[in-house]
Amino acid sequence: MKTIVITGGTDGIGAALAVTYRRRGDNVVIVGRDAAKGVEVLDAAGDIGGEGLVVPADLSLIGENDRVVKEIKAKFPTVDALVLCARYFNSRRTVTADGFEHTFALFYLSRFLLGHGLADTLAETSSPVIMNVAGPGPNPVEIQWDDLEMTRGYQGVNALMQGGRLNDLLGVAFAERHPGSPIRYVLLHPGSTATSFAGEYDPPTAAQIESMRRLGKPVAKSIVPIVAALDEPPPEPLSAIVEGRRIGIEGGGFDRDKALRLDRITKELLSR
Repeated sequence: MKTIVITGGTDGIGAALAVTYRRRGDNVVIVGRDAAKGVEVLDAAGDIGGEGLVVPADLSLIGENDRVVKEIKAKFPTVDALVLCARYFNSRRTVTADGFEHTFALFYLSRFLLGHGLADTLAETSSPVIMNVAGPGPNPVEIQWDDLEMTRGYQGVNALMQGGRLNDLLGVAFAERHPGSPIRYVLLHPGSTATSFAGEYDPPTAAQIESMRRLGKPVAKSIVPIVAALDEPPPEPLSAIVEGRRIGIEGGGFDRDKALRLDRITKELLSR
């Protein structure tokens, strides 16, 4: 029996993964803002064994991430897999109560905090994995190092795409910070999926999202490469998978120096 922690587990890919592992009899922890939806997901899977737990939290807030880590550790002595799916689109720039731009906080800082926060618990299992569902590899948006929270010229799509690049560097830095760890860090993009696309959209973006819902692959198909990598993690400390295919992680968006630079900046931001 494994223990699987899933953020964004109340909808779409996260919910499908929660049902899949719950039906196998594993312990499944769903972390999300809507506790009632989390309970519905667990109920849909049935009670086959293991334990189903919903931890309600707003992961855009630093303190909430810290609390989630503490609650999970208090409940489960070991965690086999951490699946990071939580994401929310903002057409207009939004700032959290902590003072961070919302996409940066939820899509990057939360994944930083949860991954490092649960690393010691993950390392106690035989084949631990962190699955970061973010969209690895090249994209047309460059990291705005002097304005990571996009105070100038904010665009929702660019914020999300920059978040993908930040998560690539997060994976590189995680492997650097945990040398010799048994944890396998997997960056994965399942491809365009007909999912909930949680967010607040302006009219032009909403039209694009509706098209993606119509044309995207079914969730059941999108989770296949995710389940495969969770069940049999790649042997390398860090890997990237796009629609079932491994991609290279040498240089470019996976540059070690840039990853360590981002790691330092992140620690400074969190310490304020």
